[in-house]
This record gives sequence, C-alpha cells and structure tokens, in this order.
Amino acid sequence: MTITITSIRIRSLWTFFRLSWMGLKISIQAKNSPGFIKMKNTGFGYMHYTVTAWKDVESMKEFMKSGAHAAAMKISAEIATQIGNYTYQSDVLPSWKEAKELMNKGTFHNF
Repeated sequence: MTITITSIRIRSLWTFFRLSWMGLKISIQAKNSPGFIKMKNTGFGYMHYTVTAWKDVESMKEFMKSGAHAAAMKISAEIATQIGNYTYQSDVLPSWKEAKELMNKGTFHNF
C-alpha cells in the first residue's frame, strides 16, 4: 500500500471550521476514488493530521490533483501556516505516535 501522512498547522482556531468543511468534502471524494483503501484523521488546536492508504501511487496522485482536494490545495495558504506530507510503502497503517514521528522525514511548505 501507499501510505500518505499529512500535517496541517492552521492559521487560527477560527479556520478550524473551514478546514473541517473542506475535510468532509475531501473525505467523501477519497472514499469514492479508485484505489482508496482507508483514511483516518486527528487533531487538536492548531495541529491536524491525516493518514490515507492507497492501492498505488498513481491512485493517490489522481486523487490529489482532482476534485475537492485540488480545490483545497489552491487555498491552503488562507487556512494554514504550514502543511507537511510524507509518503511511503507499507502493509499497515501507522499508529498516531508513529505517524507523527514519520512526519520528521516529510516535506514541509510554509505560508
């Protein structure tokens, strides 16, 4: 499986509501995307995380570049001060502790 971990540091607590609305639309898109296996998310305060599992890298990239996810990426600087991601291959989803540690290997974009 292709596993992607994403971290989002929101600009303010007020942007949490916008993040949640976009997250709902992105979750619906993911669940209806070819190659999608599983998703989980968590967060509190300014930091939020998502882990997704995909059949292959191509499925993950198609999802990322389309629909609600692509729309959210276009306005990410309005919502976040930093977004990070890390993608790797595994047969199991990481625990939240493992996911947060793996983010140390990730790529980060500051706004």
